[in-house]
Amino acid sequence: MSGVLGTYAYTNYYNVQGNYRQGAITCAMPAGSLFGALASSFIADRFSRRTAIQVAALIWVLGSIIQTASNGIEMLIVGRLISGLGVGIESAVVPIYQAEIAPPEIRGRVVSLQQWAITWGILIQYFIQYGASFTDGGASNPSQGTAAFRIPWGVQIVPATILFAGMFFFPRSPRWLASKDRWEECIEVLAALHGGGDMNHPKVLAQYQEIEEALTGERVEGKPDWTLLTEPRMFRRVILGMSIQMWSQLCGMNVMMYYIVYVMEAANIGDPLLTSAIQYILNVVLTLPAILFLDKWGRRPSLLVGSFMMMVFLFIVGALQAIYGEPFHADSGPLSAISWILRDNRSAQVAVVVFTYLFVSTFSITWGPTSWTYPAEIFPSQIRAKAVSLATASNWGWNCALAFAVPPLLWNINWRLYMLFASFNGVAFIHMFLTAPETKGKSLEEMDDVFDSGRPAWRSVPKGSRLAVLQKEIEEGNLKVALRFGDSPMELKDEATATNIETVKEVV
Repeated sequence: MSGVLGTYAYTNYYNVQGNYRQGAITCAMPAGSLFGALASSFIADRFSRRTAIQVAALIWVLGSIIQTASNGIEMLIVGRLISGLGVGIESAVVPIYQAEIAPPEIRGRVVSLQQWAITWGILIQYFIQYGASFTDGGASNPSQGTAAFRIPWGVQIVPATILFAGMFFFPRSPRWLASKDRWEECIEVLAALHGGGDMNHPKVLAQYQEIEEALTGERVEGKPDWTLLTEPRMFRRVILGMSIQMWSQLCGMNVMMYYIVYVMEAANIGDPLLTSAIQYILNVVLTLPAILFLDKWGRRPSLLVGSFMMMVFLFIVGALQAIYGEPFHADSGPLSAISWILRDNRSAQVAVVVFTYLFVSTFSITWGPTSWTYPAEIFPSQIRAKAVSLATASNWGWNCALAFAVPPLLWNINWRLYMLFASFNGVAFIHMFLTAPETKGKSLEEMDDVFDSGRPAWRSVPKGSRLAVLQKEIEEGNLKVALRFGDSPMELKDEATATNIETVKEVV
C-alpha cells in the first residue's frame, strides 16, 4: 500500500485527502485478517494445515481481482477485506505448519523463513509499485493514470496462484495426521522429513514416540479444546502469545510499513519513494541473521534486546523531530497527509532517516521473526491451532487499529507519536522479561515442562531436549517403540523395520 500513497494517480482517483479516509482503506485488510485468523483454526483442525493454506490462497486471489478492478473506495475496501481474510488464515496457519514439520534444533530457523518471505514480498511489491509510479508522467503528474496502482495490485494474483498449486507437493503435518489417527501416514511423513524415508531411523521413532505420548495424554484428560484454553496454566500462555503479537504491532513497525512514505516526506530528504525503498531492502537483508542464529541465541534475548533498542531509536527520532521540526500544511497532493516537517537542517534530516533505518533493522533481526516463532511453538497439539489463531487475531486487531489511527495521529500529534511507540517498547521489555521463558532447543511436546515447572521466566531453562534423550535410547536399543495404525498395531512395511520396532513398547 505504501508505494502508491505518494502518487497523484491514487490520491486523485480515490480522493483520499482526509486522514480518516486513508486510515479506513488501509485498515480494511488487517480487519479482514482479524476475522481470517479467528476462522483459521476451524479450517486447519478439520481439513489440515495444508488445505487451510490453499483455501487462503484462493481467497487472496479473489480479493486481489476486486482491488484491481475497483472503481471507488467502497469496492477497494471490499477487495482489501476479502484479501485480508486470506492473509489472516495464512499468517495463523503457516507458522503452525512450519513448527509441526521442523525438528526442534532448527525450528526457529524454519518458522523465521515465513518472516523472511514476508519481507521479500513487501520489498518486491514495493519496487513493483515504485516502477509503476513512473507510468503516465510519473508520481508527481496530477493527471497520472490508474495503471500506477492497478498494475501492482493485479500482480498480487501471481504468488497466490503459485502457493495454491505448490502446496499439493508438500506433505500434511504429521501432528495433524496423528490427531486424526492416521498413524501410518504420520510415520511416513516423519520418515520423509527427518529420516531420509527410513521409518526405522531413531530420530523418526523418537518424534513419533513423543507425539503419541502427548496425544494420548491430551485424550486421557478429555477436556474440550476451548475449555483447555481458559485453564489457568494454559491461559497464561494464551495471554503471552497474544501479548507478543500485540507488542509486535505497538512497537511502531507499522508506521514504517504502512506509512514510511509519510515519515520520509516529513524528514524532507530526497525522493520519499526511493528513500523508503532502502528500509525495505534492510528489512530483507537483516532478517537473515535471525534465520541463521535464532536457534543459537534464543527467543528471549531477541525479544528483550529488540524492545530496548527500538525504544532508544524511536525516542531519538521523536526528539529530533521535536527540536528541529516545524508545522507544515499542504492543501492537496501526497504531502497533504503530514503536518510536521524538518526544514533547513541537513544533519537532523539525515539523522532521522538513519535512526529510522536502525529501528527497522533492529525489528528485522529480533521481533520480526521471533513474534511469529514463539506463539507457534508454546501450545500443546490439541489447542495449538486455536491458541495461535487467537494470538494472530491479536496481531491483526492491533494492526487494524493502528492502520486506521496512525494517519490522524501523525497529523495531530506528529513527533509525539514516536515517543508513544517508544514508551510501548519500554513496557514490552518489562513484560517479556517477567513472563517469556526461553524455548529454543525444546520439542513442541516439551513446552508443558518449560511453562509448568514453576521456574521464573528470567531463570535459565535446563539445557538439552527430551527428544534427544529418546533418540539416544532408541539408538542404544534401550527403548522399543510401537507404531500404531488407528487403535491397532500398524502392519510394518518390511523386515528391517520390524526388527527394531516392536508391536509393544518397553523400556529396558
